[in-house]
Amino acid sequence: MALTPEIAFDDLEDSSEAIETSQTYRIDFEKNRITNELISGLEAIRQFVYIALHTERYSYSVFSHDIGNELQEVLSDNETTDAYKKMEIPRLIEEALLYDDRISAVTDFEIEKQDDAFHVSFTVETDEGMLEIEEVMGEDV
Repeated sequence: MALTPEIAFDDLEDSSEAIETSQTYRIDFEKNRITNELISGLEAIRQFVYIALHTERYSYSVFSHDIGNELQEVLSDNETTDAYKKMEIPRLIEEALLYDDRISAVTDFEIEKQDDAFHVSFTVETDEGMLEIEEVMGEDV
């Protein structure tokens, strides 16, 4: 006679696919804090783009190695030409953003050098729609 009852449990594994949502908390970048407001859709994707463009890859252990960009290395290199930097910026931005499954393409790059910075504008094609992004990138990316 067993001391514990023999109970047969049904297999509770859910075979349906989990639906991933882009719902996340809004970050107030001016006050450097996470708010309690939930955002989703294009707004959440825009926030991801901002984070990816303003985070140096491998610098913060809180982020996976897929989050961030490697623009700092190229933009701060004084031995490379501005033409080379203009050529590399689109590739590095695409690498930073296409990691996200919600983003299907990064297109229509326009890059202008002004003083010590590059003014970059581009379009992000997502599952939710299109985003027009404009950023100023310099050695302090």
